[in-house]
Amino acid sequence: MKIGILTSSRADYGIYLPFLQKIKDDPFFELEIIAFGTHLSKTHGYTLNEIEADKYKCVHTISALISNDDEQSIVTSYGLTILKFADFWDQNKYDLVFCLGDRFEMSAAVQAGIVFGIRFAHFHGGETTLGAIDNIYRHQITLASSLHFTATDVFKEKVINLIGSSKEVYSVGSLSLNDIKDFRPIDKNEFYKKYAIPEKEFILVTFHPETISIKENVHFATEMKKALLSICKETFVIITMPNADTQGSVYREVIQELKKEIPDRFLLIENFGKQNYFSAMYYAKILLGNTSSGILEAASFGKYVVNVGDRQKGRVQSDNILNSDFKEESIISAVNIAMNKGKFEGENVYFKDKAADNIIKIVKIFHENI
Repeated sequence: MKIGILTSSRADYGIYLPFLQKIKDDPFFELEIIAFGTHLSKTHGYTLNEIEADKYKCVHTISALISNDDEQSIVTSYGLTILKFADFWDQNKYDLVFCLGDRFEMSAAVQAGIVFGIRFAHFHGGETTLGAIDNIYRHQITLASSLHFTATDVFKEKVINLIGSSKEVYSVGSLSLNDIKDFRPIDKNEFYKKYAIPEKEFILVTFHPETISIKENVHFATEMKKALLSICKETFVIITMPNADTQGSVYREVIQELKKEIPDRFLLIENFGKQNYFSAMYYAKILLGNTSSGILEAASFGKYVVNVGDRQKGRVQSDNILNSDFKEESIISAVNIAMNKGKFEGENVYFKDKAADNIIKIVKIFHENI
């Protein structure tokens, strides 16, 4: 069975990994990676290197992302991605192509495949993020897909309502948590030394723009900065940098200002890679920001999360989430509460055992029936 894996960012590649590791050596599958989006962007860490280090037999690369991130530039990147993938789908055929999430680049690649009759399998459909236009892209991808793997039963029902059928819709849990029971972090001393982290508690921070509230992002970034200036007085701060969303550069510039103003209180990371990122989450006191990782994964590490603003609004939450407005005082207050809570002992609503194995079984049955 010839399958393609569409990966446009460090985030989706990290989620795919448990699945990729299992099918890479399975003789049933002929695997090809299709890397595009920020993987080929030096600004965002050129994470194609991470893919190539995993030594797949075939890695296609498609460059279509322009450097600016204003509205017109995002639309231009979307159009270029469609044009590049029109050529790619014309020349490359697959039994099934996997896509994940809600990025605009992912949507463009999938939309280009519709007229070529490409069969897509979609991870993480049915979710809701009211503070991001990704909500629309996600539903576009769902409507174009033939096979659906959702992270919770709630999202399964949303996909069923969206496509008008329960056929080939499966609730399998979040794929990124597949090996979480066996996860072992990098040795603490080694990890701290590798990134020159002081021997003290730290907060792990990730902020992305709210792409619904375009005009508010300068204000939001300013509130973020003021809050972090206060927080860093008590706790070291590790920040993973924003991705290629509309106005992501607004947050990127403010974060770089923080580092310049107080260099010994902040560590900026362009791309941790999954093992290092999970190790950072494991050793962090709490998480802060508006990233999906805080919603989907942090509960499995026993971490409380301060989720800021509306970007993740609408996603199902475990009991480790403390929601905050995009205001300095609200952020600081929520962080103080989270810091005093200790370890989270509850369940992660996104975890289901053996997600990757179950997906593979479903895919093989799907292939027999097409």
